[in-house]
Amino acid sequence: MTDAASRNPVKAPDLEVNEVADGYIVYQPDRDRVHYLNQTAAVLLELCNGRNAEADMPELLRLAWDLTEPPIEEVADCLESLRKEGLIT
Repeated sequence: MTDAASRNPVKAPDLEVNEVADGYIVYQPDRDRVHYLNQTAAVLLELCNGRNAEADMPELLRLAWDLTEPPIEEVADCLESLRKEGLIT
């Protein structure tokens, strides 16, 4: 059984992603849904390319925004939301 933190999430296929000033607007045609992602969620969606382990993402965000500590809980919550909405697998 694979531990969730060792997974390499992947963005769902067929998403229409549009960059806006404060993040992304993502259209999900198979569900006819529109999602508004803030900058953090947008970066996480881009990191879901199958090459980044979920466990590494807090540190990647820490480096991206020059934070003192990696945002472990926030990243976990965001990835859970993206997964629940069907934007990542």
